Amino acid sequence: MNKFSLAVHGGAGTILKSAMTPAKEKLYRQALADALAAGYRVLAGNGSSVDAVVAAVLILENNSLFNAGKGSVFTNEGTHEMDAAVMCGKTLKAGAVANVTRVKNPILLAESVMNKTQHVFLAGKGAELLAEEFNLEMEKPDYFFDTLRHQQWLAAREAQTVSLDHKDIVTEKKFGTVGAVAMDSSGNLAAATSTGGMTNKRYNRIGDTPVIGSGTYANNNTCAVSCTGHGEYFLRAVAAYDISCLMEYKNLSLQDSCRIVVNEKLVKLGGEGGVIAVDGRGNIELVFNSDGMYRGWIRQNEEQNIAIYK
Repeated sequence: MNKFSLAVHGGAGTILKSAMTPAKEKLYRQALADALAAGYRVLAGNGSSVDAVVAAVLILENNSLFNAGKGSVFTNEGTHEMDAAVMCGKTLKAGAVANVTRVKNPILLAESVMNKTQHVFLAGKGAELLAEEFNLEMEKPDYFFDTLRHQQWLAAREAQTVSLDHKDIVTEKKFGTVGAVAMDSSGNLAAATSTGGMTNKRYNRIGDTPVIGSGTYANNNTCAVSCTGHGEYFLRAVAAYDISCLMEYKNLSLQDSCRIVVNEKLVKLGGEGGVIAVDGRGNIELVFNSDGMYRGWIRQNEEQNIAIYK
């Protein structure tokens, strides 16, 4: 039996302690702790890494602090377009959805695509039709309404800009994707990621989150990775898979592979953000090139760790 490991993130970016109230920081820390606890319960019950990462992401999707699920940002049209993905490192099976507007928990739909269909990636109305066939919970637009998100959207629309995820109007730039990676007691790896995308985005823009190999990847031979950042750069870098490739083909450690991709490759492209990753030995890496990343990690029978700033 292996000593299982779990890590979660709630976004990266310019997260300034000076702009964070003690009350709000407490809420972020509690949300990350709740997500870790949900995943840990699965792993402690000898559950699979896939079930653990889905359970953890589900908690974050249901919390409006994060740009995923309930807290998703507004598009240019004043709607919500959500993306999610999950991947199993044992089988290399994966499920992903993009541009869903009414699904309460996109990560559950991504999991259903992986486990109950022959497909990998579905989008828009077709994905929502499948969600209804699987009896997943659907919500009306007012469920996803958040006053702060609405203010951010109005400001972005007035300025005719596209904001990178949930950006505080004055001081902060955040990439609000949420994600989880895990290794279970059988040594199997999994990754899951979910996002509401960019504030004021147009043209059904899709970022790296649901693209297998860019924002989400898992392979028992190497690692499981969930990314958060400026999606266009992570897409161009094929960031998650590149970390795996450095381990597989150059025999680099998880630590070195994450460092090269996040602090060298992405930086050269101009990409900001970070990754959480776990390898087949249960080693955990949480690497980012921004000022902060909402993150938490835990190993079997150890204390959980929560951090926000660099």
